[in-house]
Formats: sequence, structure tokens, C-alpha cells
Amino acid sequence: MKDLRFGRLKCYSLHLGILPLTVLVLVFFWKAYPQPRVLTPTRTDVLVLTPWLAPIIWEGTFDIDTLNEQFRLRNTTIGLTVFAVKKYVVFLKLFLETAEQHFMVGHKVIYYVFTDRPADVPQVPLGAGRRLVVLTVRNYTRWQDVSMHRMEVISHFSEQRFRHEVDYLVCADVDMKFRDHVGVEILSALFGTLHPGFYRSRRESFTYERRPQSQAYIPWDQGDFYYMGAFFGGSVVEVHHLTKACHQAMVEDQANGIEAVWHDESHLNKYLLYHKPTKVLSPEYMWDQQLLGWPSIMKKLRYVAVPKNHQAIRN
Repeated sequence: MKDLRFGRLKCYSLHLGILPLTVLVLVFFWKAYPQPRVLTPTRTDVLVLTPWLAPIIWEGTFDIDTLNEQFRLRNTTIGLTVFAVKKYVVFLKLFLETAEQHFMVGHKVIYYVFTDRPADVPQVPLGAGRRLVVLTVRNYTRWQDVSMHRMEVISHFSEQRFRHEVDYLVCADVDMKFRDHVGVEILSALFGTLHPGFYRSRRESFTYERRPQSQAYIPWDQGDFYYMGAFFGGSVVEVHHLTKACHQAMVEDQANGIEAVWHDESHLNKYLLYHKPTKVLSPEYMWDQQLLGWPSIMKKLRYVAVPKNHQAIRN
């Protein structure tokens, strides 16, 4: 009985020692955390909410420390898929190096590299909790076919593998680099990224597929935004639904002898029109400074195009 009382006394003393530290941490947290103001919008120069109440993610619209803590408590693992087929493998080293600097820093990440040249995949040092998986795929004569078959491959692996290994998937183009923070603020059930060439445009200017014969057809009087095919994602389940639907639509188009004007991107836009994304990423997350400069509305350029000769790379 005496030993039991002594054990309780030690436990009580330990709690008393931890209590001041806990209070100190909580006080610091609440002082450091800025209070949201209902009548004071974080940005007034841009649209921050879609008509279906999905947030549009710009710099200044989120608190990354709060979000990081939320996703760490969930023990989240993020998969990043990238296709480095044929000559595009030359972009892989810069892509991975900059991802290590800026992509989901502090979280568990699996890089899924799809390539027809596994021997050419560079050895890039990875941080703790991050690993690279090389998956071999076939190449195609036309770059358009390489691009379109991404949907089929991602759909297949989402069902067979990804759902067992990661919570979210981010699907990205390889001929890009991460220039600034890209973190858990982008994660949602389903997200798309505003095309940097059309974020100011009316829907009549969007380069949707306008031929009714195609499964990607969108009428002139429909459409919310124009989304870039180079950066999209969401939960594994939702990405599987998206990629499977786009692949099936492309197979049907092929059977009917038609190819959408912007290939898989056209089908992505059709899907996101009728399956609204739960988050929309601003053009900060997909930018080409060489073509578009750096307008003042862009507080940060996060994921940017690498200058290249498209003709030489694609051929």
C-alpha cells in the first residue's frame, strides 16, 4: 500500500512539473496565432472563394503553421507522381532537388517517378520520411500519347498501389521546378490549378474542346475556370475517379476518331466542370515567368516552368 501511494505521489509531481510548460506552450501558441477577422478579408484584390464555396489558395489566405500541425496530427503521407519519359528525364534532377527544398517540407512524401529510362533516374539526397519509387512505363512515338496515357497509368496505380501507401496524390509535370513553398495548404479531396494564361479571361476565351463529337466537349456558355493539366490532385480515391473517367473518355474519343484539342487537359477540364474541386489553386502554383513576367498580384511564384526548347525535347 505504501509503494502504491509513493507511485501516485511521483505521478502527481510529474504532472505538476509538466503543467507550467503546457500552459507556456498554449499561451505562446495563442499569442502567435493571428485571430481571423470576419469583417476583414485576408485579400481584397483577388477572388478567394468559388461560387460553390471552395477556397482559392493565394498567398495571404492561409496560416501554414496551423495547417502543418493539423496534417501532422493525421500522420499524412503525400504521393507526388511525375512522368519522366524519353528526353524529359533530363528535367528530373532539378525537379527532385527543388521539391526537397520546397514541397511538403516536414511531411512524409513518396516520389513516384514513371519513366522508360530507370537507369537515368538521378540519385538525389532525400530528407527523413521521404523516399523515391521508380516505376517503369512504356514510351510512345508522339508526346501527345505520352501525356494522355498518364491518366491511364495514374488510375491503375491509384487502385493497385497508391491507396495502400499514401493519403493524397499530387500529379505534376516534370519540366518544372519548385521555387517557393508548396505545402499542405493545397491538400483537399480534389484540387485543380488555374491556368496562368487564362486566370483573367472570360469563359468564351477558354481553349476548351468545343466539338460536340468529343467526350471533352464544353459548350460556349459553360465553364467556371480553365485548369492546367500540369498540377492537380486530391485524395487517392478522388484522383482515381478523375483519372479513370478521363482515360475512359479518351478511349471513347479514340474509337470515334477524334482527339481533344488539348488532349488530357481538355478531359480534365470537362471532369472538373461537373465534379467541382474542393480547392482551387491560384496561378502562384503554376507560372511561366519567361512568358508572363511577375505581375504584382502574384505575391509568390511557387511552381514555375523551366526554360526549354519544346520542339527539341518533344522530338
